[in-house]
Amino acid sequence: MSGRIIKVSGPLVVADGLSDANMADVVRVGEQRLIGEILNMTGDRASIQVYEETSGLGPGAEVATTGAPLSVELGPGIIENIYDGIQRPLEEIVKKIGSNLARGVEVPALSREKKWAYTPVAKVGDKVVGGDVIGTVPETEVVLHKIMTPNGVSGTVVWTIAPGDYTVDEVVAKVKTDRGVTVELTMVQKWPVRVGRPYKRKYNPIVPLQSGQRIIDTMFPIAKGGTAAVPGPFGSGKTVVQHQLAKWSDVDIVVYVGCGERGNEMTDVLREFPELVDPRTGESLMKRTVLIANTSDMPVAAREASVYTGITIAEYFRDMGYDVAVIADSTSRWAEALREMSGRLEEMPGEEGYPAYLASRLAQFYERAGVVQCMGTEDRQGSLTAVGAVSPPGGDLSEPVSQGTMRIVKVFWSLDASLAYRRHFPAINWLNSYSLYLDTMRPWFDEHFPGFMENRNQAMSILQEENELNEIVQLVGKDSLSPNDQLTLEVAKMVREDFLQQNAFMDVDSYSSHDRQQKLLALILDYGKLARDAIGKGAELPALMDIPAKEQIGRAKFVEADRYAQAYADIAAEMEREIAAIVEKAGADV
Repeated sequence: MSGRIIKVSGPLVVADGLSDANMADVVRVGEQRLIGEILNMTGDRASIQVYEETSGLGPGAEVATTGAPLSVELGPGIIENIYDGIQRPLEEIVKKIGSNLARGVEVPALSREKKWAYTPVAKVGDKVVGGDVIGTVPETEVVLHKIMTPNGVSGTVVWTIAPGDYTVDEVVAKVKTDRGVTVELTMVQKWPVRVGRPYKRKYNPIVPLQSGQRIIDTMFPIAKGGTAAVPGPFGSGKTVVQHQLAKWSDVDIVVYVGCGERGNEMTDVLREFPELVDPRTGESLMKRTVLIANTSDMPVAAREASVYTGITIAEYFRDMGYDVAVIADSTSRWAEALREMSGRLEEMPGEEGYPAYLASRLAQFYERAGVVQCMGTEDRQGSLTAVGAVSPPGGDLSEPVSQGTMRIVKVFWSLDASLAYRRHFPAINWLNSYSLYLDTMRPWFDEHFPGFMENRNQAMSILQEENELNEIVQLVGKDSLSPNDQLTLEVAKMVREDFLQQNAFMDVDSYSSHDRQQKLLALILDYGKLARDAIGKGAELPALMDIPAKEQIGRAKFVEADRYAQAYADIAAEMEREIAAIVEKAGADV
């Protein structure tokens, strides 16, 4: 079935004669067969969002529908790959054409030539339903790819292939359904990107996602299967925070969606990730990463599809029982693509020109996160964590994308330009940020790290107290405060500079485990407690602030990972001795 173009407006093309087409169908436009998607239908007239540059298109060009919605190919070969917003493999396109921006290129998302070592799991006579594992493929050194029965297929296995090396489109098993129809299964399946993959049930997220970033893990933790937003103005370090999450989070798979961001930031990821070693597996980080690159110079319409492509791939790995993180950088650029297409469709604009359905689209994206019981007869649990950056113009958090996101997500890491200018990174403002998972994760922390949450709450109250004392200091000066209040300011400064500040470019400080975080924070809080007791016994505050152990606490975060436990214990013992000596001297002087 084909129609003809009657209007071209940037990435929006209007065509008539498409009476047999449906909403959300993928179409091929013009002689170059550009990929497009039908946004709305009026009679036999369709408004089409074209995912490629439309220059050169004109009225009268042919439009052919494929009869299928925008879908992704799911199977071995996704990990370590770099796709554009509609899952075209950029490296393959460059090899074939010499440019990743060539138009009308038709390259399959998964290589049809590469052979994979397939091991069958299901045996002849086994009953299978959608989601059951029929075979496995070691996709990388750290990811075992489970080939699952497609959703909607159930029956008895009547034939299975022998273990060996096969391409993704070779038949590996045959299932006879209850109706007597034999279905041939290959290693690859398709799934429409705008439809969430099914699951049996959803659970409350109760296990923390360890990111190795102290301000995140200790102060504002996110649960596996949770949702988080990283809003902040230009230059406040959103992308670096997201890179750190992608690098060090204790998940099995990371799907990084570069959605409308600068090309050089995506280049950083492509250069860094293959060289970085995953602390959990000892392998390159790329061995568990999928990259979707839709930079700001690529067609704006594909930007809108890229977040759906990313989260559908993530759901596929979640269904295998893996913990997956989707990192979208940035949802503001995605919302801008929505706004542009909405304007070209001449829809009634909402606040600041964004379409009226902006909030519901944001919700559709974040609601696909969660901890789920996977489909199939085997008892498998998987989780999908969604973290989106928000780039509000001028750092204004009252704009629609920030507000729409804050209503949905449960963790909010508010980046602050003034902290970034003071070279405090990560520049997450501890007074404006929050995590709504603290109560649900408390039992996990109490079981694995007793005292962790108490220390966290104590550190937060010290930081809030510092904020109140600073207002007094600005009026009357620091010297007018009591020794106890001056000590509070000093301990708060230690929490800020020695604990919350973290250097992403120093190997030893880039990643910090929960145990190390707990011990480091306990050192700082113990100093505050011991010093407060000493003041009560007549010790002078300047003497307490000059002890060598305090200086060692300042350098404690740079101690090598294999010897920090002993080093911290030594500092604690030294600190007790030094403060006890000051108290003794103060008693002798009285």
